[in-house]
Amino acid sequence: MNHPYEGDVTAEACWNALRNDPDSFLVDVRTSAEWNFVGFPEMPEGHRTPIFAEWQSYPAMSIDPSGFAAKVSGAIEAAGGSRQSRIFFLCRSGARSMSSAATMTGAGFEHCFNVADGFEGPPDDEGHRGRVAGWKAAGLPWRQK
Repeated sequence: MNHPYEGDVTAEACWNALRNDPDSFLVDVRTSAEWNFVGFPEMPEGHRTPIFAEWQSYPAMSIDPSGFAAKVSGAIEAAGGSRQSRIFFLCRSGARSMSSAATMTGAGFEHCFNVADGFEGPPDDEGHRGRVAGWKAAGLPWRQK
């Protein structure tokens, strides 16, 4: 499948890349409400913390791609990264992260990836997220504030 970014990866593939590549980044593009109430990923030991940058600003859910790109670019560069760093974008289920990966690719970052099922993945048969696919369902480390 053609994407306007380098590709989709599983949560496990993202974790392994973060663990093995010190020049990789995780950008969590969910809202501050999601970070506070749903939780957020923890990183492999010795790895930098995730970059938290809302793709859509809560509660209005407005989108500002150029402002997003400037914020994320600045955070990556401030942490010692470059436009050649591998960057993994994570949202709830993989939709906002596709848009953010495409935006950052358009801003000149060469290796942008979408974490396909996001932090919580799709709902299960009972309508609950975090059980079928994604970061939580994979058993990767996460916590709540």
